[in-house]
Amino acid sequence: MDNFKSYLTKKDLSENTIKSYLLAIKQFKEFNGGLNKANLLKYKGYLVDNYKGKTINLRINAINKYLEFLNKNELKLQPVKIQQKTFLENVISEADYNFLKQKLKSDGILNWYFVVRYLGATGARVSELIELKVEHVELGYFDLYGKGGKLRRLFIPKNLRDETLIWLKQKNITSGWLFLNGVGKRITPRGIALQLKFFAKKYGINEKVVYPHSFRHRFAKNFLERYNDISLLADLMGHESIETTRIYLRKTSNEQQLIVDKIVDW
Repeated sequence: MDNFKSYLTKKDLSENTIKSYLLAIKQFKEFNGGLNKANLLKYKGYLVDNYKGKTINLRINAINKYLEFLNKNELKLQPVKIQQKTFLENVISEADYNFLKQKLKSDGILNWYFVVRYLGATGARVSELIELKVEHVELGYFDLYGKGGKLRRLFIPKNLRDETLIWLKQKNITSGWLFLNGVGKRITPRGIALQLKFFAKKYGINEKVVYPHSFRHRFAKNFLERYNDISLLADLMGHESIETTRIYLRKTSNEQQLIVDKIVDW
C-alpha cells in the first residue's frame, strides 16, 4: 500500500482524496481479496446496496486508480449514473444566515461570528477556511493551489476585510492563523461543524441547515441572485466544470414549496 500511496502522491491528488482511496482499497481487500472481474463486480454491487452515488463513484475511482497502478486497466469498473436532483437540499436561508450572524455578534461571540461570516461571504470550503491567516486578510485574498498546480484565488470582500482588521487590532493580533480554538490552537473542521450545531440549537435554527458546506451553498445562491454570471461563480468556487455550478440555478426545496403554495390555486 505504501507504493500505491506514493503513486497517488505523484499524481498530485489531495491528502483527503489519497486517504479516501486507500480506505476504499482496504475495504475491497477485506470484502474479497481476489483481484478479478467477478470479485470487482461483487464489490461494486455491495457499494450500490449500501452507499449513495457520490460515495460509490469515489470508491470505484479508487479501485480504478489502483488497477491503473497495477497495469490492470482491463479490469476497470464503470461508474454508476447519479440522478441529478431538481432542487437543493438543506441550504441555510439568507434570513437564518443573517439571524445567526446577528445573534453571535450581539452576544459578543466574535470568533464564531467571523467563522460564519467567512464561510458565507467567501464561499470557502471548511478545509480552506482553517488555512486562512491574518496576512491573507491584510492582502484581501488567499491563493489556493489545486490539482496540477491550478490556481484559485479566494477573495475576502472589502467590508469583511475592514471589519476583521478592526477586530484583530482590538485583540492585538498581527499575524498567524485567523481562527483559533479555546486553547489557542488552529481550529479543526470537526470543531467547526460541532460548534455550528451547538449554535443552531442555542438560537433555534434548524440543525439540518447549519453545517459548514451549507454556507458555501448560501454564498453561491446569493452571488447568482446579485450578479448572474455562472462562469465567474464556477471560477470563484473552484469547480472544474461549470455543470457542477449549475445546481445553484435551481431553487431549494423550501423555495419550491413556497412558490407552489403561492401560485397553485386550482
